[in-house]
Amino acid sequence: MARQQGWFALILSLAITSALWLFVISPGVDLGLDLRGGSQLLLEVQPAGSITKITKTELESVKSVLDRRVNSLGVAESTLQTVGDDQLVLQLPGETDPSKAAEKLGKTALLEFRAQKPGISEEMRGLQRLRSQVKSILAAKEARGDSDETSIDPEAFAEAQKALGLEGSAGSEQEQLEQVLAKADRQFADGFEPAAFNGKLLTRAGTRGPTEQSPGWAVTLSFNSEGGDKFAELTKSIAGTDRLLGIFLDGSPISEASVGSQFKVAGITGGNAEITGRFSAEEANDLAELINGGALPLPVEILQVRTIGPSLGAENVQRSLVAALSGLALVTVFMVLIYRLAGAVAVVALALYALFNLSVYSLIGVTLTLPGIAGFILSIGMAVDANVLIFERIKDELRSGNTLVRSIETAFSQAFSSIIDGHLTTLISCAALFTLGTGLVKGFAATLGIGVVLSLFTALTCTRTLLRFLMGYQGLRRPTNFLPQRQLPTQSA
Repeated sequence: MARQQGWFALILSLAITSALWLFVISPGVDLGLDLRGGSQLLLEVQPAGSITKITKTELESVKSVLDRRVNSLGVAESTLQTVGDDQLVLQLPGETDPSKAAEKLGKTALLEFRAQKPGISEEMRGLQRLRSQVKSILAAKEARGDSDETSIDPEAFAEAQKALGLEGSAGSEQEQLEQVLAKADRQFADGFEPAAFNGKLLTRAGTRGPTEQSPGWAVTLSFNSEGGDKFAELTKSIAGTDRLLGIFLDGSPISEASVGSQFKVAGITGGNAEITGRFSAEEANDLAELINGGALPLPVEILQVRTIGPSLGAENVQRSLVAALSGLALVTVFMVLIYRLAGAVAVVALALYALFNLSVYSLIGVTLTLPGIAGFILSIGMAVDANVLIFERIKDELRSGNTLVRSIETAFSQAFSSIIDGHLTTLISCAALFTLGTGLVKGFAATLGIGVVLSLFTALTCTRTLLRFLMGYQGLRRPTNFLPQRQLPTQSA
């Protein structure tokens, strides 16, 4: 009796804890792209250089880098899957504006450190001033939102265009400014030597807020030992000269600085550097995330961007809910009609099973998708199967003339091995699907696997404990509560 009370207390505690967790404490169960809405991007990996055909190795390499970048986007429960030989599908639940994600994912993010070529310092200073002026004007125009308002000295601008070979360019002032900046950037980049080393030697990129010496946000860089040595060697070679140290991202200059003469002996040591460039906090964070994500080994083309509206997801949820509740109602009617009191106990056990299941989903962070709901409903069927096996054994024992209490105990003992075997084979299938499958298949396997384990617990523990508890009441301890009178053996005279 004490053992039975202990099990009853345990089940009651689990039910109360699960209900509190699910309905009061936790934010609920996460919904996948097909239920919550969001964006889906189809990406194609492009051959480049000596690589003329995309193999599985190249595809996995690109996927690994993209996976890091996706994580840096901060989109919860995103998925990235390979499709075919050279394509990837990225799903971003809850992301209704995929343009920013697409822009960040498509960038190569190759970070390089270069030294300025000797003997062109005056020309480079002129380009630096021009780039700085044009960037300031463009930033001011963007802040005011008046892209058509004239804000530059026409004579000075015409002179700059002539120097860059853009004399007579057409377009609005905004477009001409952008042309000047692009041409100045290209000429400025041509003034640097080939890369001394690249971002592969970085260990981490971070951000630093404005200071008195540097008013804008900056991106901080930490090198490994080899990168630290190369950075010291590079800065040593240009220290105290008019040559600049240039930092390039995907071939475009993003920051440049001179190195003081105090670093002539050993260069800048310590393995740390900063990228400054009047960044806003958001721009600095974006650049740091891009660098931390790593450089793509091959270019990626975005073939398709698809947005799934939340309304479609809500419709799917409603239809799935109606299907699940309808199924449960039919199962409830069937169990009560066929198995009477035992069927009613099974319905209570199934309600506990559903409560435990949803609580586990919320606790371990399962993302519920349509296939996941299918796995959940299928696992309810498994739970019903286990109860049916037990209840049929109870009927067999009662028909053979056994007492009610002994029939219940014998039924649980004899059905135990069959229930274990059935659930174990399903679990093996779930493990195979989860290991070898991808995306939605994994979600189906996960929800079905969790459901099968909880089904074992509710069938062998909850149902048994509840039946034993009810058998403590004399009025319920009648064989006709489990089997029609006509199927019971006739009492001998």
